[in-house]
Amino acid sequence: MSDPDRMPVTIIDDEEDMRASVSQWLDLSGFAPRTFDCATAALDQIDADYPGVVISDVRMPGIDGLELLSLLQKKDRSLPVILITGHGDVTMAVEAMRAGAYDFVEKPFDPERLSDLVRRAGAARRLTIDNRMLRRELADGTVLLRQIMGDSAPTLRLRDAILDYAHADAPILITGERGAGRSLVARALHAAGSHAGQPFLTLNCAAEAPTHFEERVFSPDRSGNPPLLIAAGQGMVVLENVAALPARLQARLGQTLTDGKMSDGTPIRARIATIADDKVAEEVASGQLSPGLYYLLSALEITTPPLRSVGQDVMMLFEHYVDRFAQDYDTPRPDIGAEDAASLLAHDWPGNHRQLINIAERFVLRSRHGSSTVRAVMGEEIPDSERAAQTLEGASRRPLKDHVEAFERLQIEAALRRHHGAITPVMEELALPRRTLNEKMAKYGISRADFV
Repeated sequence: MSDPDRMPVTIIDDEEDMRASVSQWLDLSGFAPRTFDCATAALDQIDADYPGVVISDVRMPGIDGLELLSLLQKKDRSLPVILITGHGDVTMAVEAMRAGAYDFVEKPFDPERLSDLVRRAGAARRLTIDNRMLRRELADGTVLLRQIMGDSAPTLRLRDAILDYAHADAPILITGERGAGRSLVARALHAAGSHAGQPFLTLNCAAEAPTHFEERVFSPDRSGNPPLLIAAGQGMVVLENVAALPARLQARLGQTLTDGKMSDGTPIRARIATIADDKVAEEVASGQLSPGLYYLLSALEITTPPLRSVGQDVMMLFEHYVDRFAQDYDTPRPDIGAEDAASLLAHDWPGNHRQLINIAERFVLRSRHGSSTVRAVMGEEIPDSERAAQTLEGASRRPLKDHVEAFERLQIEAALRRHHGAITPVMEELALPRRTLNEKMAKYGISRADFV
């Protein structure tokens, strides 16, 4: 069985003695070699995501090393290929490097040089594969869904609604308070849908002059690029603050979307998502937003819950942002105590996620110069009288269970952090039997691996 920690190396040479000696040396050097006597057999085993290095002789019957390099580059141009050459093949090998080979070694070669080449090529390959996986994750809707983190009923309903509506083509209205993650929901809807690879374009109607809006949405620009509704292809166009448009443009937008095509007959294939605040019904009632356009844009609707409604999720989110900022500023992660948890749970969060993120960043920065508390950081942005009123009001809405669970979770995580994930000393410190500790860790989604 191959060791997943050892870099795989594919060796291709028609000479058995050469294959065996190179393979033995690389095995002793900590790699995981596999050998082939011809290029055809090796090609069947190497795909675009092959995580290792290829070593090939240049002169072989059938497909030679240069042809092999060309065929491998068609699969993945970044795959490192090291060529083994005879003395008369050096000029040919230099040309191969210009064509994309990683390097070459000339017979007879120093085995230490070969293993050093493989080690450097392997490091470059790992970096390429890691970056490729990261790009795939960023384009994967499930990653965006994980950013909408939490186990509260409102958060679970939000994630379920995103999954339910992601593959629909109907226009969708995303409502909620400012800072509650409406833009993130729009991106998650797009990324989790069947057209995730298509463009994702946004337009804030309140920030555009009417003539500029009309040009961007309905007409090609001066360079001949198509209007926004066409440029998005089968992707998503996100419109914010549609109620800020003059009545004339609201009517034109509604008619264009109803027709499903532009004035020149070009069909509109993009999905329309609209972001509005929680007062959108009042905008319709007052005539600020056309009822016809509203009902057209709200065929489906998602409401993002305010932060004050998600209970324990506030703690999970705050810890996530504290971890992120501690890494960003290259500073030790500050401990979050029981008093901090009480302050977070009692707060009313009028600024929702944006406010939580700001406080997490300030908490990390202040902690670099000594101990700090969440309450002290909150005091920098909220007057004492207003904060006291919010704390009393927020605390009165929070059930005792939320405070107890927040304290329990903090104590377990702090003990795991102190003991680097070792379970036995955590059990002793907290005076908990193994089964009870396991149950509580499962309940709060705590993984021992995060603290090892």
